[in-house]
Amino acid sequence: METIEQVFESKNIRVTAMRMLIYKFLAEKEIAVTLSDIENAFEKADRTTLYRTIKTFEEKDIVHQIDDGTGITKYALCEKGCNCDIKTDLHLHFHCNNCNETVCLTEHKIPQIKVPDGFVSENVNLVVKGICDKCSG
Repeated sequence: METIEQVFESKNIRVTAMRMLIYKFLAEKEIAVTLSDIENAFEKADRTTLYRTIKTFEEKDIVHQIDDGTGITKYALCEKGCNCDIKTDLHLHFHCNNCNETVCLTEHKIPQIKVPDGFVSENVNLVVKGICDKCSG
């Protein structure tokens, strides 16, 4: 099991207490979280620090951004070995219309989509919307 320090070291990120706390918070979540969720979890922390931490994590491929169609950006930890590569690392997301939670379905990779000549793919986002297993049971 890789430690948080080892994850940061492999991504050339300086270890700080706040970065470690935010990483642990994300690791404990089974759902994607918003910046507001992070702010609420760390009420005493400086908002700018939280935002910069998430942006650093995103730039270094520790988290990925999810646009689930709600208009609010969500974040989730990347899988070990993920480089957020458009050809190999993109996966499906599921958004529950009932509880409003979004989860990564990492075992379901998005197939590579060939775009016409002259077009350049920069991101692919595939969200399935419906009712999750917690709400349908």
